[in-house]
Amino acid sequence: MKNKWLQITLSVLSLGLAVLLVVYLPQIVRALTGKPVSWHEIGAVFGRLDAGEIALMAALWLLSLLAYSFVLTNSLPGLSNLQGLTLNAAGSAVSNLLPFGGALGVALSFAMTKGWGFGSRAFVVMTLVSGIWNTLFRFVLPAVGIIALLLAGEVPDSTVANAGWTGAISILVLCAIVAVALYWERAAVVLGRVLDAITRLLRLRLHASEAFHRLRADTAGLVHTRWPGLSLGMLFFLGFQWAIMAVCMHATGAWPGLAQSIAVFALSRVLTSALITPSGAGIMEGGVVLLLTTAFGVPVAPATATALIFGFWTYTVEIPFGGLALGAWALLRRRNGRNAGAEPPSAISKASP
Repeated sequence: MKNKWLQITLSVLSLGLAVLLVVYLPQIVRALTGKPVSWHEIGAVFGRLDAGEIALMAALWLLSLLAYSFVLTNSLPGLSNLQGLTLNAAGSAVSNLLPFGGALGVALSFAMTKGWGFGSRAFVVMTLVSGIWNTLFRFVLPAVGIIALLLAGEVPDSTVANAGWTGAISILVLCAIVAVALYWERAAVVLGRVLDAITRLLRLRLHASEAFHRLRADTAGLVHTRWPGLSLGMLFFLGFQWAIMAVCMHATGAWPGLAQSIAVFALSRVLTSALITPSGAGIMEGGVVLLLTTAFGVPVAPATATALIFGFWTYTVEIPFGGLALGAWALLRRRNGRNAGAEPPSAISKASP
């Protein structure tokens, strides 16, 4: 009971902090950048949005959800795209409401997949594979952002440029090694030895290679056959999300350039990992405004409006949408349960959403 009340208290505090960070975003922006901005100025930028721009953002948001459903359907063979959309929406709603909502989201996803007739083993593999692909692409994004800025010449001198190239290539090589090791047995053995050497060097009491090989054994089959679909799903998902940000920037007058927009998008996705608030809400917006204004010279009001609109499409709107998806799933589950109870045992088949 103590743990339960502690979790509730932390969740309330975390949500309250997220709300405060957004409410006081103008003051936070002024403290970070030294440039004043008011809600009146931000509201004036909002007022310039037209229906076509809002409709385009909504369409891109729906396409991003559809793209991610392919990640889930490739992680769990037999899952339909409609089920993938429902699973993603409901899980995101829970994760977006709680600072550590990922665990509750996983529990909800397990209940939903079990109701659709999938076993525990298949669900565990789906969670591992989709988690691995999300993590790999989350690591790749900063490298892509750095390379975009380097190609655009957005660096102060050659020393910084060389450091940027070194860092970006190192990140990409590391991700490539992990991806290849998941696919190729010999590479997995080598990586396992490297992990053990690192743990010995750090004097950690764990067998990293054993954990890695168990992970690989659980996911090897899907990774071997489904990696193209998983990768394309993540690429289109992130591509549509970047497109939402690009439309936000154009609509508010905050467009800094193609390379710069990619860098801002990469930073925004990294900041969503901040666990102090659900999905980094409030923290992501502050980071986006800081980069746009200080690094790329975007006026503070359009930059702040961009961050808030993008946060709406990638965080806020997912809560009611996920609630609707969860409600629809619960109603269909109840209806299917009643129908199954009314039919003779021989006529009962696997329920579908």
